[in-house]
Amino acid sequence: MLADEGFVERFRPRVVSTTLAVAWVAAGRRAAYVTDGHLQDSVHFASGIALCQAAGCVVTGIHGQPLHTGAGGLVVAADQETHAALLELIGNQSPPDR
Repeated sequence: MLADEGFVERFRPRVVSTTLAVAWVAAGRRAAYVTDGHLQDSVHFASGIALCQAAGCVVTGIHGQPLHTGAGGLVVAADQETHAALLELIGNQSPPDR
């Protein structure tokens, strides 16, 4: 996604510590956090996900599905609009058959 002009144009990509980045979304310091891969049993996400959910963030799997159901990955967004924009950009990067 870092090579997608739409992503770079709308979001200022930044790679940081997972725990800190997810907490920043909950605190309103970042619009979103996106990662791929398997999160199940990962201590790096557990508290951050709970914090974001408590703060009212949108938290889903990489394709918008409930966490830990299907493809790995995580999308945490401050609001529904940001979440939808990210899912569209992710969809542009994914093969049609996922």
